[in-house]
Amino acid sequence: MLVSACVLSSAVLAGCGPAAADRAEQQLVARVNGVEISARQIRPGSAGIAQAVEKVIDRELLVQKALEAGLERDPQVVAQIDNARREVLAQAYLERAAHTAAKPSREEVRAFYVENSSLFAERRIYRTREISVAANPDMVDALRAQAASMRDIDELAAWLRARGASAVVVNETQPAEQRPLAFLPVLSRMKPGELAVLSTPVGASVLQLLEAAEAPLSVEQAAPLIETFLAGRKRLALAEAEVKRLRDTARIEYVAQFKR
Repeated sequence: MLVSACVLSSAVLAGCGPAAADRAEQQLVARVNGVEISARQIRPGSAGIAQAVEKVIDRELLVQKALEAGLERDPQVVAQIDNARREVLAQAYLERAAHTAAKPSREEVRAFYVENSSLFAERRIYRTREISVAANPDMVDALRAQAASMRDIDELAAWLRARGASAVVVNETQPAEQRPLAFLPVLSRMKPGELAVLSTPVGASVLQLLEAAEAPLSVEQAAPLIETFLAGRKRLALAEAEVKRLRDTARIEYVAQFKR
């Protein structure tokens, strides 16, 4: 079934006006054994609208069978449904509480732009060869020492494999904003051909820089990205503050073995 974009696209719904958006979301998409499915239930992803509709139909078929089997009365299912309901309610409250976050000012945007020059004014696109290694701190130290005496990442990969570590060399081409922020100071100082070993939560990332191409962004070009990031950070801060406020004003009693 073909469904108009105005029915399923939240971006278009916003432009259709509240009444039109509400009617569009209520529009019938399909019936499954007599049960109606409305556009409100469809969440198009990267696969597209048609596949999203089919996915909801599949889900409805499974739900109907689950209800026929009385699974909604199973204690474990009841507990999972209640937990899911509480998660949705908690998230909805936080989103509403954080909705009051002010839009980032031009001064805030410009300050962030200046403070993060490696992402904007001095932005580069890095072409590298990389190995991700799961290793303990001692192994990472040994890896750094070995990298200092080698000129090619393939040699380092062979050294790692000889010690039982998985070492697959991967070619990557990414702009600065897609790289871990902690890597940028090192990458910005590297010259083509150089090796670097950078710590990660699970071990280390070995990089060999092949090329760093200049690709700066002006304040005007970067502004939408910065505004989105700063707005998200403000909402997160407001949500954290609200949780703290609620904890400070609540009466929380721990059972003995769970007391912190």
